[in-house]
Amino acid sequence: MLQCGYLNCTLHAMSALNVEQARFNMIEQQIRPWEVLDQRVLDVLSGTPREDFVPSRYRNLAFADVPIPLGHGQMMMHPNLEGRLLQALNPRPDDSILEIGTGSGYLCACLAKLGARVTSVEIFTDFTDAARQRLDDHGLAEVRLENGDAAKGWGEQHYDVIALTASLPHLTPPWHEQLNLGGRLFVVVGEAPIMEALLITRTGEQEWLRQSLFDTQLPPMITGSPKKIFEF
Repeated sequence: MLQCGYLNCTLHAMSALNVEQARFNMIEQQIRPWEVLDQRVLDVLSGTPREDFVPSRYRNLAFADVPIPLGHGQMMMHPNLEGRLLQALNPRPDDSILEIGTGSGYLCACLAKLGARVTSVEIFTDFTDAARQRLDDHGLAEVRLENGDAAKGWGEQHYDVIALTASLPHLTPPWHEQLNLGGRLFVVVGEAPIMEALLITRTGEQEWLRQSLFDTQLPPMITGSPKKIFEF
């Protein structure tokens, strides 16, 4: 019995060591090379167990540079894209944050650790239920999760940070209009195979700064069709 117990403990320790090595490799081989150098972001990505936010059958792929299926045709963002998004938005400890597309809840957890108040909106109720459990398990019960179609915006509140985790054909109201002065919006615009990640910063009542970050691809937002293209 003692020998078996020792063996089980040894195997558990080896498994934990492998997970931590995989997490380290994700940071050093995927995220840093994508010019994610903000230490706050790297610490949050390192300290938020990604393996706890992926579907159990894909747990062994939690740190891989591959799309991880979530169901309903949706995928988790690649780790390097999550890092670039967080670094670009630069959430501050007193920021109010809106995330569109809760997904697994992993990015939501990272945003919650960097900012003050997070509201995350998801169209699929089963995603919301699973994310709620994961966030609660990690002490993030204060995150506000809501269900609904956010293709045309969400409520009347303004935010310091808005993260869209699905792509839009064009940047359309009201996303940039829901930013507070100095607020930042991350959005991917375009249609496959040509999509562009943008950072939009509100600099005045009717003024926004548009920065092109990099080329990438994300699945399109599920519902809603743009009626008006916003020009800067």
